[in-house]
This record gives sequence, C-alpha cells and structure tokens, in this order.
Amino acid sequence: MRIGLIGTGRIGAFHAATLAGLDTVAGIVVHDADERSARTVADQVGATYAGDLDALFGADLDGVVIAAPTAFHAELILAARKAGLATFCEKPVAGTLAETDAVLAALDGTEVPLQIGFQRRFDAGYLALREAVADGRLGWTHTLRAVTADPAPPHPGYIPASGGIFRDCSVHDFDIIRWVTGREVTEVHATGSNRGEDFFAAAGDVDTAVSLLTLDDGTLATCTATRYNGAGYDVRLEVCGSKGTLAAGLTDRSPLTSAEGGAWPAGTPYGGFMERFKDAYRAELAAFTEVVAGLRPSPCTGQDARAALAVAEAATRSRLEGRPVRVDDAG
Repeated sequence: MRIGLIGTGRIGAFHAATLAGLDTVAGIVVHDADERSARTVADQVGATYAGDLDALFGADLDGVVIAAPTAFHAELILAARKAGLATFCEKPVAGTLAETDAVLAALDGTEVPLQIGFQRRFDAGYLALREAVADGRLGWTHTLRAVTADPAPPHPGYIPASGGIFRDCSVHDFDIIRWVTGREVTEVHATGSNRGEDFFAAAGDVDTAVSLLTLDDGTLATCTATRYNGAGYDVRLEVCGSKGTLAAGLTDRSPLTSAEGGAWPAGTPYGGFMERFKDAYRAELAAFTEVVAGLRPSPCTGQDARAALAVAEAATRSRLEGRPVRVDDAG
C-alpha cells in the first residue's frame, strides 16, 4: 500500500522511518510546509516528495498519516475524509472540544476510518494491565497511579501552543486509564505549580501538576506530570485491586533509586518518549496499515480522543478555578 505523510518534524520523521520499515508499505509520499525538511526526510527513507497537499492527495494513496502541528489537524482530517483516505492523526483531533465535535460531526456517517495516535495502547506493559483488569486477576480496582515525567522542559516557544500540561502530557494518562479500566472518568480535581522557568507561568501554564480522577465505578486515580524530572524520563501506571497490584513501566530503566539501597535500577534511564515507546509507535502504525486494509476497526477512535480531551479540559478548569469539575461540564 501507499501511505501519505503530512508533517516531517521530529515525530513525522520518526513515523516516516517506521513506515519505511513495514513490509505492508510499498511507497510513501511526504509533504511539509517546510520543503527542505520534507525533501530531507523523503531522501532518508526513499519516499516521494509532494510539493503541496493536492499533489499528495492525488498520489494514488491508500491512507494518510498526519503529524503536522495541532492547529492543522482538523482541516487535514477533513481533507483526508474528502479524499476518501483512511487517516491516522497524532493527538488531538483538534485543540478544543468544540472543534473536535465539529470534526467528528463531519465524519459521522462516513466509512472512512480515523485512528488517533495514543501510542501507550500498543505498549506491552499497558496491554498486560488491560488484560489483568479484564480477566479479574487483580480483583476489583480501587486505585490507579499514573506518572508522566519529562527529564527536561521543551523549548520555550512550544509551551504557548501546547494547550497546557493537562492537554499535552496528562492527556496520555487520561486516555490510558480509560482504556485499561474500561471505565469513564466522571470528575477531576487538579492543581499545579511553577518552580521552574518563568515561561510556563507567562503562558498561563504550570510545569508540575497533579490530577485526582473519579471513575464511574468509584475507582480513584492520581495522575502526576512534570517537565523537570532530572533523574530521567519516567512513565508508569500502577493498577491496585482487591486481589493484587500490577505496574506498567517499572523496569530496570525506570529512573527510581531506592533509599534502602541495592543494585536496582541497573539500566540507563530512557532519554525521552520516542526511545521509551519505540516499539509501541511501530505497533501503532502497523495496526494502522491493518485499518487501511480493512482488516480491523480503528483501535483508537476520534470519540476516544474526545473523551481524553474532555478530561484534560476538566483538569484545566479545575486548576484555574480551584474546585472539582465534572467531565460532562467541561465543554
């Protein structure tokens, strides 16, 4: 099959290399507003360069991967729909719930599938957690603890357009908690702080945040996020049940040191999300090729992305207003 790729920045270039390594992908066509970037990536992976979107959509494609900035997601998803192409898009569908709802309404009734990029759903550890919850070996769940901790903050220019720490970072935790448990989040109580660089506060954001989620069956979940985890990249989820507890992301590369001593951890901490989730990203795009081929439905739909964004919106409002917020009231 032939896959189009829109956006050749860091994650787009990574996706291009991943697609080039899939046996099911016979050709790749790439486009980016930055021609030099697109041509460089095309040369690296043996892809064809498209000078504009018309050329890309007219290149006899079977599907398209969108890795452009968030501000362009909605219009590109709709353009792909118009072209009748199965679409993979990095999260989110759009920057706000209203925009997301407009896109999903436009897609309603169409048979063109949409898959949103929440790669943790394809990580072996998170898959094991989902299976353990589903088969009941942990008993009934009472507590989940999620961690998303970056080793260092992104470039200052990224923060004003990021949507804030809940939409940018914790949204992955919000999605995976829904997916692992099969439950919906009903209420959020969140707070945050700034002890790092001034550009976070200047953008109305925080560099460290905590969310307390209440799920529809009464299970409680905490989600912590920070831009300043100097020990290394740390992403984990613990599921605690009446019969047992299981954790994803707790390996010898986890940047945790025991105060009681010992040789653990023995490995070098991951440097960032692309290294940590390399296998998951590959599995995610391999799954997309199966969606393109009609072999499976989308494993992460636009409605899934909307649900996670609604929790992020509720968390953002909760932090700003200093009170719990119902997810149904977040829009």
